[in-house]
Amino acid sequence: MRGAIILVVFFSIFVSASLLIPLPMFPGSVFCTLIGEAISEYSGYLSAVLNGVFYGVIFWLVFVVISRRLEAER
Repeated sequence: MRGAIILVVFFSIFVSASLLIPLPMFPGSVFCTLIGEAISEYSGYLSAVLNGVFYGVIFWLVFVVISRRLEAER
């Protein structure tokens, strides 16, 4: 349950940051560049969602690893 909350929170933070910051962020901007001009209207939104998924999963994995190590020490 806590892991899902962490995932949703960091997904939301990085989607919001990607939409508000005018600079391209890795990896969303790279994937949109690889896809090409076919989705140029939606590239900002797709980049934001990809960034949210990528960074949300990374922070979720870090949370899971740290919480398992702390429980194992008990």
